[in-house]
Amino acid sequence: MRIGELAERTGTTTRALRYYESQGLLAARRAANGYRDYGDTDRRIVEEIRSLLAIGFSLEETRPFVECLRSGHEAGDVCPHSVQVYRAKLAEIDDCLTRLGAVRDQIQAQLATAVQRRASAQIDHTVGDSTCC
Repeated sequence: MRIGELAERTGTTTRALRYYESQGLLAARRAANGYRDYGDTDRRIVEEIRSLLAIGFSLEETRPFVECLRSGHEAGDVCPHSVQVYRAKLAEIDDCLTRLGAVRDQIQAQLATAVQRRASAQIDHTVGDSTCC
């Protein structure tokens, strides 16, 4: 299939496919007329790349999955390097969740303090003659 057909079948653009090729993730064969020619394995590689990108992997992180598919495996995540990338991504996500949890706790504490200050301010203002928001 030609580049336009591959783009259509995989829901991407010809520009993205050319970029994947420039990054060494996709290897196009050339037909006699010079057009890029792709097969079913290429379609599967692009689907794998797009699937991983959609869940937050970087393009470079897709490389072991692509290599696994190229080596003839049915799935890109059955090779040891792919599993290693999964583990690294999970560790990265766990680290982000820990940091987000700490930020959430800090904001929650600041909110509680703000609510308490607001309640105190309203009590103070009801005693005086000025009004508060």
